[in-house]
Amino acid sequence: MFNLSTRIQTAGNQALTSSAVLAGIVVMLSLLQLWRDAVWSIDAVEIANIKSTTTLKKSFQYGSTGGRPKENNKISFDLESDLTPLFNWNTKQVFIYLTASYNSTDGGESKVTYWDKILRTKEDATLKLKNAKSKYSVWDVQDSFDGTPAVVKLEWNIQPWIGPLIYGETTTTATFEFAQPKDKSAPKATKEKREKKTEKKTKRVKKESAKKEQVE
Repeated sequence: MFNLSTRIQTAGNQALTSSAVLAGIVVMLSLLQLWRDAVWSIDAVEIANIKSTTTLKKSFQYGSTGGRPKENNKISFDLESDLTPLFNWNTKQVFIYLTASYNSTDGGESKVTYWDKILRTKEDATLKLKNAKSKYSVWDVQDSFDGTPAVVKLEWNIQPWIGPLIYGETTTTATFEFAQPKDKSAPKATKEKREKKTEKKTKRVKKESAKKEQVE
């Protein structure tokens, strides 16, 4: 009985050791292939036509505290990319995300994520997006973006079948400046101006009609 349990334990240890060695070999070969394909210096990406929109939000879920208006920013953009080198025999899926880095008003560097997507197959890795909208509304810890310039880049995260997550980013970047918040009072002012103009026109028409009646 003792010999049987010892043999089972020994066999189990050998199996675990063999599995660990095999997994290590798989990870190493996968990384070597990614290195050979130069995935950490992919430049087959174009980020263009970035348009920034900033609005004021008073909801807690948009970063507001105490009902104070909070600047929230969104962008639209064009994106063309060929990320097929990220896929090999050990790639389960790839998570990509569009980020913007900028210097915040407190002097530190901040980063926000506007958009992301899961690529499940190699065919999904060729993207051609026109006027795509950001999935997320972003805000800063500080009260305002203050028209700060930002650098946009496409980052990625490979989720392999075997091994740890692998992170990287493309070498292509683009820049934009955070837009100033839209003036919420502008539409109201325009409406009031239009109503006053209509009122004046109505009074003028009535006046002219009254004069005609007097002449007659």
